[in-house]
Amino acid sequence: MLLAAGAGALWAAYILLSHRLGSRTSDGTGLALAMVIAAAVAVPFGAVDAGAALLTPTVLVAGLAVALMSSVIPYSLELEALRKIPPRVFGVLMSMEPAVAALAGLALLGEALAPVQWVAICLVVAASVGVTRVR
Repeated sequence: MLLAAGAGALWAAYILLSHRLGSRTSDGTGLALAMVIAAAVAVPFGAVDAGAALLTPTVLVAGLAVALMSSVIPYSLELEALRKIPPRVFGVLMSMEPAVAALAGLALLGEALAPVQWVAICLVVAASVGVTRVR
């Protein structure tokens, strides 16, 4: 329970800090700086594990593609959304990510969901609809 509470607190901090960053910048400089810091933290661990293999062209191109698709594009879209909607609404809408992932798993991988999981997805979607309708 402590780990779940910690994760929730860090998630809230991420949303509030992203909202502040989005409201203070209109271009991608804040996000670019965050990505450079994240790379500076992560790359040494990869370098220790993989060494010079990280510098091959195929690995560099694959790394760039992963960075764009998993971080730069989604975070850019999140910052733009936070410029337009309140953080509380954004936080609830972000709770739909597991529901979307479950539906993608069902559609793309044929993973079955239990009835209680379908109910949970419907409740999350209903909460998201409700919070976007209430001012």
